[in-house]
Amino acid sequence: MNQEEIEKITEIINDYKNQSNKDLEKAMDFISNEFESTKQKVIVMTHHLDKLENTYNLILKEHSTRNGVK
Repeated sequence: MNQEEIEKITEIINDYKNQSNKDLEKAMDFISNEFESTKQKVIVMTHHLDKLENTYNLILKEHSTRNGVK
């Protein structure tokens, strides 16, 4: 999506009461796509954070074992 299209979507969102149904549908499609894209990114990052935490805990446990810390 280019800058002009983004500006048009922003205009539709900011003045939605005075926009045509076609423009409202265009804005809703954009918002829906952005929502799904953002949701997928959050899911991927959540899995990444979980893996980081598990790896850290695994290494911490090994480090603690080697140094006699319980």
